[in-house]
Amino acid sequence: MDAALIGKCADPSLPPAIVEQFISAVGSDDPLAVTVKADGRLVLIPKPRSPDEAMGVVKDDVGHAVVRVGITQFPAGVGVGDPSQLRPDMFDACANLRTGTGIFAKVARIVTKWYGHPTNKELLPQLVDDTIYAWKTGSFEGDNVFRAQDPGGPTFLGTRSEKPDEGADPVARPTESDDSLQRAEPDKATEAAMRIDLSRIGGQK
Repeated sequence: MDAALIGKCADPSLPPAIVEQFISAVGSDDPLAVTVKADGRLVLIPKPRSPDEAMGVVKDDVGHAVVRVGITQFPAGVGVGDPSQLRPDMFDACANLRTGTGIFAKVARIVTKWYGHPTNKELLPQLVDDTIYAWKTGSFEGDNVFRAQDPGGPTFLGTRSEKPDEGADPVARPTESDDSLQRAEPDKATEAAMRIDLSRIGGQK
């Protein structure tokens, strides 16, 4: 991932190193990448060769499958009530990075709040790992992270969101019609649970 692109386009509450780790773990090096999953299973689709082809795939599948797009592989349709409102700039590298990292930062604040807003730097790898896991599955502690309200507060360790705590969201909350798109997608329902009990450090839901 180009450092200049990160500096220009990524959410400022995320350190560049974490943005790189995020993209490496869940992203794609192809801005036109589209991934479709239905009932937890990957759907094979032809590789889009243009933004128009990529948009066609998204519009065909959004609403009845989980469709992730672009270099950050964020769920298409977040905050969109109708497929006609989908914007082709989701396949622009900068716009995709801005939206994807904005959503990832919100998920990070959800995870950070559950951990009790820790300040111990030794916990950062676990915080990042759990945020990436929540991004992959769409769920954290049984809640859908893409539909959840942004709690505001620190993003990981000490980087505070510039947005107010109440009503703050890097993107609008999805409507109920987006539920099938934004549902969690682990292979097994139990996989979305936390893997390590950290309640002893004051974690909370």
